[in-house]
Amino acid sequence: MERNTFPGIPDSLESIRQVVKEASQQAGLSKKATYNLMLAVDEIASNIIMHGYEKAGISGPIDVLTEHTDGQLLITLEDDAAPFDPLAREKPGEDFFNMPLEERPIGGMGIHLTVNGVDEFKYELANHRNRNIFIMKTDDA
Repeated sequence: MERNTFPGIPDSLESIRQVVKEASQQAGLSKKATYNLMLAVDEIASNIIMHGYEKAGISGPIDVLTEHTDGQLLITLEDDAAPFDPLAREKPGEDFFNMPLEERPIGGMGIHLTVNGVDEFKYELANHRNRNIFIMKTDDA
């Protein structure tokens, strides 16, 4: 498992994307799967930075852990913000997507993109840290 630590600030998003892109390429993910994974990680990392740290008036790290084993690539984001399980939030339903963009309420779309962009998404609180886990299947099972 490889760990990269970044400050929980918007300027770190590009570096986080690069780590995910490189791990995806090494794991042999397709371009589409790589894009979907990068988008999902970017959504959660942005939420950690904006809501977990900036809106709370605190600072902290985002650790990006990558692991490629047993036919899957795992990307884990760990942070020290207040506990927040994105899966506990109500997901947008069909009514949400049928509304014109200008009428849609803010929020929830990032979680939708995350859950639907990866093979599996999990959240856990471990050692007082948020852990957002993204799982993509690879061809080397």
